[in-house]
Amino acid sequence: MTAGAAALVAASEGKSTAAKTHIMTVRGPIPTDAVGVALTHEHVLVDFIGADKVSRDRYDTDEVVEVVLPHLQRACQLGVKTLVECTPAFLGRDPLLLKRLSEASGLHILTNTGYYGAAGDKFVPAHAFMETADQLAARWSAEWRDGIEGTGIRPGFIKIGVDAGPLSEIDRKLVRAAATTHRATGLVITSHTGNGVAALEQLDLLKQEGAGSGAFIWVHAQNERNPDVHEQAARAGAWLSFDGISPKSVERHVAAVAAMKQRGLLDRVLISHDAGWYRVGEPRGGIFRPFDTLFEQFIPAATAAGLSRDDIAQLLQLNPSKAFAVAQAPRPASSPHGQASVPQG
Repeated sequence: MTAGAAALVAASEGKSTAAKTHIMTVRGPIPTDAVGVALTHEHVLVDFIGADKVSRDRYDTDEVVEVVLPHLQRACQLGVKTLVECTPAFLGRDPLLLKRLSEASGLHILTNTGYYGAAGDKFVPAHAFMETADQLAARWSAEWRDGIEGTGIRPGFIKIGVDAGPLSEIDRKLVRAAATTHRATGLVITSHTGNGVAALEQLDLLKQEGAGSGAFIWVHAQNERNPDVHEQAARAGAWLSFDGISPKSVERHVAAVAAMKQRGLLDRVLISHDAGWYRVGEPRGGIFRPFDTLFEQFIPAATAAGLSRDDIAQLLQLNPSKAFAVAQAPRPASSPHGQASVPQG
């Protein structure tokens, strides 16, 4: 990281939200002023075998730690304090692995609840097609209330995924379930979103379900090339995640962020790499992309394009601490359609 980039990252230190809220990490809650510099959309491990075949028996946890830990330690050296790990259930989510890596690296790491309906529904478990949105919300809210799979580790956000709009039936169900879970838990909804049509349709569904647009993070917003759609979603209150920052995309990402600043909407923007990706089934997880381009290339380019130290601080610390903040303790889920019960199996 260049000296200039280091100074810009340092400018975010000490800035925090005033509300009495916290962020839920795999090691428990932390105050928002402990978040520091945050990468809001990254991955440690993913398994693309499919919901019906995914299993932790398919990889060696010790090997994963050996491969991934140096990259997390490097992120710490670059100034990162918090990493949001976005791999959902049935696609390789492993809370105990994340806790182990968090303890070894010193990073605050968040995991999630929810299901991923993009990619043609390959990663949606069979029961999700049969259960109602309220039943799915009960499952997800139980993970917040009781911990994930008996580990005691609670999710720090809701992760769903939808394909390009118009939304399919299962995608609409996942959005409704996420809205109900948000109302029961206060957790923000991060949604892998196929395009602007799908983003705006999700915002409409959230409104119908009594969840505000501020509860929604539009993941991969950079894939929608129309800045007017970005503005429409942001002015409605949504967070826009310009993730996927890589050496090949720096110029495009800088332009997208600069456009949001020009429109007075930088306070609705999150940035990250969507990097990492120990891929189960490939020798030693394949090629693991490090979490460094944002610091080594994006920040210098953004500074040259006119973003200030305060702008960088807002993107890397202030906005994440607001987007992922939770103001309430775990409690049972509820629904506008009646009390939801936790299904078995």
